[in-house]
Amino acid sequence: MLQGIYDYLLMGSLFSIWIVVLINMVLVNSGFISYIKHNKDEKKARVINNPPFVSILVPAHNEAKVIGKTVQSLLSLNYENDRYEIIVVNDNSSDNSAEVLQKIKERNPDRNLIIINTDNVTGGKGKSNALNIGFEQSKGSLIAIYDADNTPERQALYELVYAIQKDNKAGAVIGKFRCRNKNKNLLTRFINLEGIYFQWMAQAGRWQLLKLCTIPGTNFIIRRSILESIGGWDTKAITEDTEISFRIYMMGYHIRFCPYSASWEQEPENIAVWLKQRNRWVKGNYYVLVKNFRYLFNSKAGPVRFDLFYFLSVYVFFLTGAVVSDLIFILSVGGFIETHIMGYSLLIWFMAYVIFILSVLISTSTERGELNASNFGIIIIMYFTYCKLWTFIAVIGFIGFIRDMILKRETKWYKTERFD
Repeated sequence: MLQGIYDYLLMGSLFSIWIVVLINMVLVNSGFISYIKHNKDEKKARVINNPPFVSILVPAHNEAKVIGKTVQSLLSLNYENDRYEIIVVNDNSSDNSAEVLQKIKERNPDRNLIIINTDNVTGGKGKSNALNIGFEQSKGSLIAIYDADNTPERQALYELVYAIQKDNKAGAVIGKFRCRNKNKNLLTRFINLEGIYFQWMAQAGRWQLLKLCTIPGTNFIIRRSILESIGGWDTKAITEDTEISFRIYMMGYHIRFCPYSASWEQEPENIAVWLKQRNRWVKGNYYVLVKNFRYLFNSKAGPVRFDLFYFLSVYVFFLTGAVVSDLIFILSVGGFIETHIMGYSLLIWFMAYVIFILSVLISTSTERGELNASNFGIIIIMYFTYCKLWTFIAVIGFIGFIRDMILKRETKWYKTERFD
């Protein structure tokens, strides 16, 4: 009797995994079509007449190691100097961020650089709160967001503004983010490939297929009128980018993908920092899923329902399937249980593995210099290492999310450690 239960559990777990595999197959193909279309149009002239005034918000907490380079890159953007302002919210920092920022301001007295220093009373309550503080002092009709570790390319802001100006139904436009320390070690190389895969699979694929994207948290632009209508960022949301995306769609707007705009950011260089960062992301995504779950059954929610189903598939079906199948495999190899379909299940698993490799390879072909033998070797081992780490952190994140809900913990800064 128990043997039959193990077989059913194994088949059920593989079915759950394949739901996500099949969805990703469709998204990767759509993303590659989007890449081909954008690649053909990349050299076409994109001219902005009468550039609108843009406010760039940079939330920062203990970012002395990177904030100087970030602000310098923002000051060097290819956009008329008198048509944008930079507002850095130095939020309750205990390092020398204030001194670093003040020196930059003194060196650039003729630029619209505003520095807001908060304390533990007005600030220190998370990224959303810092963004709301900066938004209150902004005056742009368009609001751009960059994380404190970002160095956007000179055309990044210009491309975002151009894209949102030509599309009245776009509530926001997102660009790409790339890993600037990708060659540091094996972990950063994993993260680099993950970022490419995510953007050309989840972002470009969904935009091509459903006109649907999710704000990534940096290198995006949003209309001021929208932020005023929704009351700014949700201070209870850890992943404020995903949460605000749902609210934009429910207002009847869409979020446009613009691959011509790119920003380079520093990624975690050790497992401890990566685990802390991804734990925050997982907990935040569970919050968004629970908050917006009702829209899954609302026909008026439009393409948002796909995102909710995808979140549900990844964080419930896929996660459960991965944990159950791994446990059954380990117990079977250890001789603790016996299954009658292990051979078939291994074949189904191997097929999913091959599709994973092909999907990541297709994604890497969209970025110059990334499709090479070295990355191919990284992709081969990625499934057994990096992806298994994600399974572990997803479980830990779910437990943490439940604990936070029960204890009603207040949102705080989840600081990602920076490296020199």
